[in-house]
Amino acid sequence: MKYLVALSRIFVGVLFIISGLIKLNDPVGFSFKLEEYFSQGVLDLPFLMPYALAIAIVVVIIEVLLGIMLLIGFKSKFTVWSLLAMIVFFTFLTFYSAYFNKVTDCGCFGDAVKLTPWESFTKDVILLVLILILVLGVKHIKGLFGKKLNTAVLIISLVGCIAFCYQVLNHLPSKDFRPYKIGANIEEGMSVPNDAPKAIYEYAWKFEVNGQEQIILTNGDYPSVEGEFIGVETTEIQKGYEPPVHDFTIEKDSGDFTTSMLQKDKLVMVIAYDLAKSNYAVFDEVKNVTDEAIRKGYKVIAMSASSNEIGNALKREHDLNFDFYFTDETTLKTIVRSNPAVLVLEKGTILQKVHYNDLDELEFKEPDNGIYFDFNLKKSLDSIMVLDQKYRANPNMETWGLQMEIDSSNLKYVEKIIAQSGYPGKSMVGDKAGKAAWYVIQHSNKIDKYIDIIKEASGQNELPFRLYAMMLDRHLTNQNKPQIYGTQSSSYYINSPKELTFMWPLKNKDSVNIWRRRAGFGSTFEESAIDMYGEGFELKYYTIEEINRLIPELIK
Repeated sequence: MKYLVALSRIFVGVLFIISGLIKLNDPVGFSFKLEEYFSQGVLDLPFLMPYALAIAIVVVIIEVLLGIMLLIGFKSKFTVWSLLAMIVFFTFLTFYSAYFNKVTDCGCFGDAVKLTPWESFTKDVILLVLILILVLGVKHIKGLFGKKLNTAVLIISLVGCIAFCYQVLNHLPSKDFRPYKIGANIEEGMSVPNDAPKAIYEYAWKFEVNGQEQIILTNGDYPSVEGEFIGVETTEIQKGYEPPVHDFTIEKDSGDFTTSMLQKDKLVMVIAYDLAKSNYAVFDEVKNVTDEAIRKGYKVIAMSASSNEIGNALKREHDLNFDFYFTDETTLKTIVRSNPAVLVLEKGTILQKVHYNDLDELEFKEPDNGIYFDFNLKKSLDSIMVLDQKYRANPNMETWGLQMEIDSSNLKYVEKIIAQSGYPGKSMVGDKAGKAAWYVIQHSNKIDKYIDIIKEASGQNELPFRLYAMMLDRHLTNQNKPQIYGTQSSSYYINSPKELTFMWPLKNKDSVNIWRRRAGFGSTFEESAIDMYGEGFELKYYTIEEINRLIPELIK
């Protein structure tokens, strides 16, 4: 009995210390697990959910201290009876969870070791047996040190646990066991190996054959039975491979942007699983660091499970220069234990991850092209874009004159910017504002002067190539030459009031749609003509010579 007690003492003590320290490394994560247990679908104790973090901290510290007390033999009877009470409670909890399939992972070892409910229950039963041995043989548990030294060890352990807990709560877990740790690639975490085991299901098919119910078991194939089908029950008899990352999405306005975002070379994610529970005071600092990231060419997005209304309100309040995307709340809680937090990624690989208390530790690479984002210029070009379209939608004689005055003013401003800094493209002012200067030039008589600059900007991915294609077509039509991409049309009045409306002649009639597809246009030449003039438009393929003969007084 003496040796059995000694072995049980070491095993139980070490296991409690390890289990407690793993959870103490991530008390927020353990609190999320307790919230699952307290929820209405499990123990139905919702009034305890606001106190889940405090309960988690107390429980794991007690768990560590009881393990230490058992090893050093401090207050043996109190220790073993406390251990018994704790393991009886957790044995009941894991049995309840396993039997009713309520919580799929008990969280006994945090994210370090995942146990199924029945594995957790089995582990607790073994511990219960070992602790009962300790209760029966408590007289064999002797103190390793004197009373004062034992007390000192316990006090030092308590202080150490509190200090460690304070550190991880105000920063991040010292050891990250999750699939979103620094260095992990999210896309790789979502992939399933070709040789991964597949889930195997057993199907119980019910038929009525000759007035009697008959059940036939298969692994999926519909059985050949001459009888009336009643129903089928499906049972998973072997689990398939589940990738470590399986619920990660980046969604906005019913669109899925996961793949495109994870392909970006420079991406910053602001994570806030619940904006209602976020620390609002730090969003001014979040703005500062994200503005720096944007200035250096990073794409910045926020990911939250909160509504668009809350996200947009927060964006306006703090003048944030990024948009909010939707992601599952549990996934966001798994990614990082801070609300908010910031991640830096490169093509889906997590390079940096910080708590909101450590935002000053973030480091951003300088832009490869030497172009820094200019927020003031972006705002100016956003205004230019609005002015460029002010009267174009519904023009008349009066408003068109006003639009011409605006265009003239806009052109002077854009020419000044280009002369000082080159074309103000995506790197300098973002996707939307990076098109403003193009619109101004496209609507001016200076296309011939700037067409090469537009071509260079599109070649450097500062501007979509299709915009250069449109300007090139207009440049060619201005020179009375055939267009290449089929983007330009004209209307002339001949012997008023007869009107001639046509798509400008093509240089490459037979291959125009190939050129359009390469340029990034989503429609064919024929479809674009209908979009411009409606279903009743009669498309004719004129040549330059034919147009010159039809309208000699207008085309020189």
